Amino acid sequence: MPIVTEQDVLNALRSCYDPEIPVNIVDLGLIYGVNFSPAEDEKQDVTVNMTLTAQGCPEHINISAQVKSRLEQLPGIRNASVNVVWTPAWTPERLSPDARKQLGIE
Repeated sequence: MPIVTEQDVLNALRSCYDPEIPVNIVDLGLIYGVNFSPAEDEKQDVTVNMTLTAQGCPEHINISAQVKSRLEQLPGIRNASVNVVWTPAWTPERLSPDARKQLGIE
């Protein structure tokens, strides 16, 4: 079974969106960290630390479930966990150049 890398995870998460913003969660700058641990059958468990654009975001459960589901579809991943963190707080400076272009900021 091939080892899943952080780049594989980020590429997979580019298909996940905050339903209120037409930019994927990676380009929004919501992903703060990806951690792996070995699992049985030559697979890995992955934990993603992420934030949301606002603490009161009503979609936090749906976005977290979307992330978990998408990562568990990757060959080589046994279980995925999502930690929603608030430190550091998200700011628009975390937007990628592609996100800025999509949102008409540049």
